[in-house]
Amino acid sequence: MKPAYSLAAILLTISIFPLQAAGHPIQASGPEYDPVFYEISLANPERHLFHVLMKIPNVTGELTVQMPAWNALYQIRDFSSHVQHVDAYVGTAKAPIEKIDKQRWKIRGTGTVRLDYSTYWDEPGPFATQLNVEHAFINPAMVLMYEPGHTDRKALLAITDLPDNWRAASAVPSDCGPVSEKPSCRFSRSSYDELADSPIEVGKFTDLQVASAGAPIRAVVHSEKVDKKRLGDELRRICSYELKLMEGAPFENYTFLVHLGKAAGTSGGGGMEHANSTAIAVQSEGEFLNVAAHEFFHLWNVKRIHPATLDPVDYAKEQYTRALWFAEGVTSTYAAYTLVRTGLWSKGIFYADLGGQISELEARPANTWQSAEQSSLDAWLEKYPLYNRPTNSISYYTKGQVLGVLLDILIRDRTDDEHSLDDVVRLMNEEFGKPNKGYRDSLDVRLAAEKVAGGSFEDFFQRYVASAERLPYQHILGLAGLELKTVERRRPSLGFSLGRDAAGALVVRSVDPDSQAAQVGLRSGDAILTWNRGEPPRDLEEWLNAQKKGNTLHLGIRREEQGLSLDIKIGEALESSYVIAENAGAGEKARRIREGLLRGTTQPVTAFVQ
Repeated sequence: MKPAYSLAAILLTISIFPLQAAGHPIQASGPEYDPVFYEISLANPERHLFHVLMKIPNVTGELTVQMPAWNALYQIRDFSSHVQHVDAYVGTAKAPIEKIDKQRWKIRGTGTVRLDYSTYWDEPGPFATQLNVEHAFINPAMVLMYEPGHTDRKALLAITDLPDNWRAASAVPSDCGPVSEKPSCRFSRSSYDELADSPIEVGKFTDLQVASAGAPIRAVVHSEKVDKKRLGDELRRICSYELKLMEGAPFENYTFLVHLGKAAGTSGGGGMEHANSTAIAVQSEGEFLNVAAHEFFHLWNVKRIHPATLDPVDYAKEQYTRALWFAEGVTSTYAAYTLVRTGLWSKGIFYADLGGQISELEARPANTWQSAEQSSLDAWLEKYPLYNRPTNSISYYTKGQVLGVLLDILIRDRTDDEHSLDDVVRLMNEEFGKPNKGYRDSLDVRLAAEKVAGGSFEDFFQRYVASAERLPYQHILGLAGLELKTVERRRPSLGFSLGRDAAGALVVRSVDPDSQAAQVGLRSGDAILTWNRGEPPRDLEEWLNAQKKGNTLHLGIRREEQGLSLDIKIGEALESSYVIAENAGAGEKARRIREGLLRGTTQPVTAFVQ
């Protein structure tokens, strides 16, 4: 263990944003508000072990500390399972410590209590934590304990024992330099909650400054190769548009923490929003666009405009909400809007993306009975392979994105294109985001839409958000001069679906019971180790489209720590998909609404010029 020393003398206070602006009361002075100190040592990157020191001042006889059970994903993941060898001290003397359940420890002592422990992490971000010889990515809630009931207490953090030439980056600048002859970077947060919401990248990275509407935005990229000019330009266009849409920046500084290409490990294709930053892991710059646009819009939708059912954060157990279709799905609507409205996507790509979302939704039998609200409520079941089968669930991302477009068209149609969904999200930002007030799940979304449109949306929300009636695609898309066409084709079929678990491993999500894959014994939950005796293809759809019925796929799998080999014959399936096309015979109003969707504009009929 490292010798104890006072962190108070070496930590520099750097505020993320004023406490009042963040919705927190100004803390009073007094011993009970003295900061909690953390130190994370990176002395053993090759062993993937974070060594953690936690110092809690002013303990009077007894103290309980706890590891969060969840963070970043709506999944109970029990981060305490990563923890090793917990010791407690008061001064130089060991203090009595007892583990009372899977998450909590009780320590007896008076004065300043010091905890020492290690935690093992080697899972790539953005939903996990990793320490290896190349870098460290830290989601603090996965590494740092807290005192239940006192997460509003100020938290100070030092990261020490950095390897040569490593730097640290987070939502705000760090103060880095040698401390007690050890390389160190120091951070301050106004509470554990803010610390938990501030992931940190440590290592050798490319640093991009994104100048956008006067708001300092930074991109930190962990990758072997980065096209700085292209990436910087794309981010600038995304951020500038969304800042203009939402009428200003709700932050003092913002940071993109990006793991690109091989640096993303096998978990590419994901992003995680935070109050003043995002963590993104993708395989290619092409994937980066949609994820970046989605995560940046979360600055407003989720991080400021948030359901009351998710407030305050409870790290110990599930928090249920019916509003993820709006919080996540409509954020996807705005990611697509941002890309087409900035010219990063053509309108053809936008139509193809929307058609793909509808195709995905309609291909899942669960769409006939699971509503957008129920899908939101059941998010905590997503870690179970059975739940992810098409017969068992739909995605609130997918349905929410489609609902967002349909609701936008209806608002534009009812107001003669004078108002849009843009006005709804701006109104919700004024009523809920800026005052840091949680909204009442779908109810306040509906009321905001009604206020903007000047009429009732109760029927729409009851039938298509709270219930699972088939969405009226043709009718509503027609109001925007668009048509939905069905395309049927026979194509190669695996007979099973794949996904990534929280650690980024490729796993079987579901198996068609009538497929050859089921006949040879493939099961949900099997981890894919090899694919035709090599690595699984990065683009599975491209690989599958190149196959023929009857080809053999050799799979190496792991099941309950046992390695197995399976040979599966490629099958064939009749697939229905949906494509969106412009209706050449659409009327003037419908064409204007269509252009409004694509350009992000509104215009009353009297102002329209053919």
